[in-house]
Amino acid sequence: MKFKDEPVIVGDPLPVLPGHSSAGRLERILRSGVFAVTAELAPPDSVSVEEVYRRAELFDGVVDGINSTDGSGANCHMSSVGVCALLTRVGYSPILQVSCRDRNRIAIQGDVLGAAAMGVANVMCLSGDGVQTGDHPGAKPVFDLDCMSLLEIVRTMRDKSHFQSGRKLDSPPQLFLGAAANPFVPDFDFRVERLAKKVAAGAQFIQTQYCYDLPRLQEYMKRVCDRGLHEKVFILVGVGPLASAKGAAWMRDNVPGVHIPDSVINRMKGAEKQKAEGQKICVEMMQQLKEIEGVAGVHVMAYRQEEAVRDMVINSGVLEGRVPWYPHCDTQYNQSDLSMEISND
Repeated sequence: MKFKDEPVIVGDPLPVLPGHSSAGRLERILRSGVFAVTAELAPPDSVSVEEVYRRAELFDGVVDGINSTDGSGANCHMSSVGVCALLTRVGYSPILQVSCRDRNRIAIQGDVLGAAAMGVANVMCLSGDGVQTGDHPGAKPVFDLDCMSLLEIVRTMRDKSHFQSGRKLDSPPQLFLGAAANPFVPDFDFRVERLAKKVAAGAQFIQTQYCYDLPRLQEYMKRVCDRGLHEKVFILVGVGPLASAKGAAWMRDNVPGVHIPDSVINRMKGAEKQKAEGQKICVEMMQQLKEIEGVAGVHVMAYRQEEAVRDMVINSGVLEGRVPWYPHCDTQYNQSDLSMEISND
């Protein structure tokens, strides 16, 4: 796919609908009650614009939003703000991830304003992984804020039109705010309570850690629904294909917060083609998650298997024939509703 060198803005800016906090398509999709799909884009280790677009293009027509990670795993890549700015040039719906690890509140508030000015409508607030896990272990961590205080600050900028310092904003950002959750590690009561605190701080959507244990997720969602939290926040459950049984075991033992049951690893071991089996497990998980009360969508994290996302989403059937808008489709986007996202096939 050839892209022009100059910025291309697709269509006029969408209006902010009543009851919405942003003009973004992700918020519109979720508030419409449609099961949403988002995916994670790994920023390149380069300044290549074409590489960013090539990676995003893998998700064309099957996702409603694209996360750009912010130094995930405390490893250095192109910045999330830079990637999101490039994605908005051609009309993608990016989700800006903001980690508190590397910047103080002055820099973060400036990044939020800059991203919003470039058309970014979604911001995901994260505390961030410790520097000791990444490729710059000698870096000085900042952690001036955590995810809770960051949510509160960005919500204040949006709703009260002033910085955390109290200084007035002449034009506030219009943003849909997100945060992360991990339903899969003890203490499980604490996990639900922490979700409630994030909602109170301003979270409007949640993306969870990888889900490989459906019963544990079902129990978590039952507790969430019992407290009515599913009516206050949109929960997108993280899914992703495993490449091999060996890789799954390493991931379970070395990636903090990842829980993979023995039954899943044993199933991978018994498969003739383990990579294909990992993708099949991911498809089955998406199908099962769609039936759980309170689950508003899935967030696909397919590290080094991004090329498989399209087939997995289509094979899962979770879109029910809907085709999420993407920059290179021939269909004219209807700014007032989601009608163009229904397949004509």
